[in-house]
Amino acid sequence: MRPPLAVAGHTDDVLDMVAGTLTEAERERAGRFTRKRDRLDFVAAHLLVRHCAAELLGTRACMLTVVQRCEGCGQAHGRPWLAEAPEVSISLAHTSGYVCAVAGFGRVGVDAEHATNGPADERLVELALTPAEAKLVGDDNRGLIRQWVRKEALVKRGELTLDRLREVDLSALPLVDGLSIPLEWQGRHFVEWTAGTVIASAVTDEPAKLRLLGG
Repeated sequence: MRPPLAVAGHTDDVLDMVAGTLTEAERERAGRFTRKRDRLDFVAAHLLVRHCAAELLGTRACMLTVVQRCEGCGQAHGRPWLAEAPEVSISLAHTSGYVCAVAGFGRVGVDAEHATNGPADERLVELALTPAEAKLVGDDNRGLIRQWVRKEALVKRGELTLDRLREVDLSALPLVDGLSIPLEWQGRHFVEWTAGTVIASAVTDEPAKLRLLGG
């Protein structure tokens, strides 16, 4: 069984390198974005997650259909899955100009956010961090956002919710900026990387491979 795979890149690079077709539901969602940049980020992320899953499965991206359906309202959003390969878990994320995806056997989650240097947002600290995490982060905004994307990845994995972020303590994990940092926490495996101001984190059951597209 192949290890989980995370793939990421700047939106323009992904659109240049990854081809494919979205479903009607995805095209409708993309069309609702009022800003072209946001729409391109959405499209790139949804194409990339197909590419990521296809590489994991040894097939072509055009053979895979990404489905999203909210369990609460029935609309085309929520945790994605593959119609043709439900045994494979997928997750995707996009932030301004940057997208990422992860696929694997077992639960997966990924998130990415821009983070500038400067003081941490006190309201976000109170919302997301435990006292031990807040002490570790201090007034460092990048440290705060690194913990945020870790927890968002756990949310997308399906084992945490946004109203319970402070119930999970990740203070044992270091706050290190680097190209690719493998970490382990309570049986979960994180692979983390930075791209300019972007901080990204993917969490999987087994150590994941990371592939960065473009420059």
